[in-house]
Amino acid sequence: MSSGKILVAQGGGPTAVINQSLVGVVLEARRFRNVTRVYGAMHGVRGIVDEDFVDLTQETSHNLELVGKTPSSALGSTRDKPDLAYCHKIFEVLRAHEIEHFFYIGGNDSSDTVRIVSLEAQKAGYPLRCIHIPKTIDNDLVGNDHTPGFPSAARFVAQAFAGANLDNAALPGVYVGVVMGRHAGFLTAAAALGKKFPDDGPHLIYLPERTFVIEQFLADVKATYERYGRCVIAVSEGIHDASGAAIASLLSSEVERDAHGNVQLSGTGALADLLCDEIKAKLGIKRVRGDTFGYLQRSFIGCVSDVDQREAREVGEKAVQFAMWGERDGSVAIKRTGYYSVDYELVPLDSVAGKTRVMDDAFISECGTDVTDAFRLYLRPLLGSGMPDAFRLRPAPVAKILNKQ
Repeated sequence: MSSGKILVAQGGGPTAVINQSLVGVVLEARRFRNVTRVYGAMHGVRGIVDEDFVDLTQETSHNLELVGKTPSSALGSTRDKPDLAYCHKIFEVLRAHEIEHFFYIGGNDSSDTVRIVSLEAQKAGYPLRCIHIPKTIDNDLVGNDHTPGFPSAARFVAQAFAGANLDNAALPGVYVGVVMGRHAGFLTAAAALGKKFPDDGPHLIYLPERTFVIEQFLADVKATYERYGRCVIAVSEGIHDASGAAIASLLSSEVERDAHGNVQLSGTGALADLLCDEIKAKLGIKRVRGDTFGYLQRSFIGCVSDVDQREAREVGEKAVQFAMWGERDGSVAIKRTGYYSVDYELVPLDSVAGKTRVMDDAFISECGTDVTDAFRLYLRPLLGSGMPDAFRLRPAPVAKILNKQ
């Protein structure tokens, strides 16, 4: 006899729209008569092994809608990266609670967790439907045109650089903004969408898809500064040399690492400071400033793409439909079908789990320090409606009296 119980969890870094996917799962699941309970696991897979569940069946639709419009992860998240033994524990808890449908909202690691749990259930002959729901601001999930969370973060980055450019134009100098992206440069590339006039920044964009050479970087900055009298630079945190070593680790005498042994890139302002120091020391430019966007771009409230909101809700809804009406596990994928429209497919977990998508060569300029029009056309519809604009004075010069040439 069916228990009618489903479980949903959120993993990895929060985003501005991940709660839309959660609400999409809950509200869509409650439409099915065979669903008796919708549980949520607190703090992702850690909450599953700890049996830290909440009953979302009892939440009102109104409050769920309000939560859906709120950034960050309402259920809490985790950075735990489950191995086979960990996933076996997850499965045992799911079986003990008679969970029949498991939905995990997350990125690459989360999809791999769903894959392993699915295999554990199959080996045990337990009827568990496992569906991965895509989420990541890095936009690096294979098989997706784009990933929920990325458009809103990209909107923030574009607007932030548009503002930084205005500031830099008023008080000229060199500005370095470091953006998230260890292996994929989509989010850093979004800075280009903040440009309006030909001389607007970012004038230089550095992505992890291209090898970073410090000497060439300094030459680029020098040439740009001489041309415009200023220079705005967008840099991905994951830039690396020809050997693959992170620039942050090469320039710094002290390297901090995260729980998985990766060089800590997002949690410090080290890379921005180090690049600024290089510019000051080697080029002699006095006014050099650096910012690290860090976690600001993930859950910035009030800067959300309406397209991202809608699609994040829909991937949650489609996940439930695929689970209830389908006969296989999988990962929900967004496919672009027109200039701007999308459809949703359920792709095999093996095709997504543990894989990383990077920017297409067609999106990166030949010089490697800018994006192409193909990328601009790709990203612009994702940013949503109501993007702010910037304008300039049209100065009419007044003839000089005391300082005639």
